[in-house]
Amino acid sequence: MSADPHRPTTAGPTPVPAATAAADAATTQPAGSAAASAAGEGNELPFGIPPDRPEILVGAAFAGGLLAAIILKRFGGD
Repeated sequence: MSADPHRPTTAGPTPVPAATAAADAATTQPAGSAAASAAGEGNELPFGIPPDRPEILVGAAFAGGLLAAIILKRFGGD
């Protein structure tokens, strides 16, 4: 520990070289999942929505909440 309290420290994980990390990932995952993650197919959203359009899910959640509020208001009476 140094005398300067504002000096950055090296208290963190050491970065792993990319070639070693890819080799480790290939040996720890099954062959099918490694190929799927390398191709980018593991990032698919539910219901076949493309990964670059998550706003569709947000809009659907908003519409569902609005519909639920309308239905519950009708059950409540006034």
